[in-house]
Amino acid sequence: MSNFYKSMLFMFWAILLCSNEVLAKKSRIPISDSEVREMKNQCYADIESGLWGRQCKSSTVAKENCALKCLSPACYELIYESDPLEEGEKDYTRSQEYKYSMHR
Repeated sequence: MSNFYKSMLFMFWAILLCSNEVLAKKSRIPISDSEVREMKNQCYADIESGLWGRQCKSSTVAKENCALKCLSPACYELIYESDPLEEGEKDYTRSQEYKYSMHR
């Protein structure tokens, strides 16, 4: 293999590894309430426009569960997926856990 191809292969792997490390790192700085509110409002707009399907518009609680999933699929899976919010439920403990799991 020529030096040129070895160099190109090395650069390709270096870029690939660096980009994966950057993508994998999460900031330890929690996301602010105003940022969460802004992002959640965008999720509600997407739900209302039908991007999340009819099931997300079927009830208030379905819309909230879809908004939480839209906001952060990983946090939703960790906190709510095994026991989604139910009609009329206010779960402040899980709400705080969810917010804490979201980072910039």
